[in-house]
Amino acid sequence: MIFKSKDLSKAASVKGIVIKQLKKIPDERGSVYHMLRCDDPIFEKFGEIYFSTIYPGVIKGWHLNRKKTSNYAVIQGMIKLVLYDDRKDSPTRGSLMELFIGEENYCLVKIPPNIWNGFMGIGNKLAIVANCATLPYDPNEIKRMDSFTKNIPYDWKPKNE
Repeated sequence: MIFKSKDLSKAASVKGIVIKQLKKIPDERGSVYHMLRCDDPIFEKFGEIYFSTIYPGVIKGWHLNRKKTSNYAVIQGMIKLVLYDDRKDSPTRGSLMELFIGEENYCLVKIPPNIWNGFMGIGNKLAIVANCATLPYDPNEIKRMDSFTKNIPYDWKPKNE
């Protein structure tokens, strides 16, 4: 089953995924983009923060963190974020979520451990993805699969093709 939504209040259909609309505060000098605070109810702990850029039409995925929680926000451009629940004991096992996040839909997506995820740059400009993770990067903690694996029932092609 694929859950798609531009209305993120209706999109939380994989157990453990949390979506929070974020604030952008513009003025004549520029903008402040809120992301995550230590007093936010969804904050767990700080491991590292990093930024990943992605060009339009490029896919980064699939990857799964065994222990780390990721908190994604896109401060420039747009991405299609896809989540797949393959956890054996999860009530939403086999479910996919497709979210469109970035400048036009500024939000935080909290992804717990053991959820496959990947994203594709969409639109016509470079996207900048911020991840405030609960643990620092550890190559032994992450699992990866090819973007076009048959193990995840998802087709990355745009739906208008």
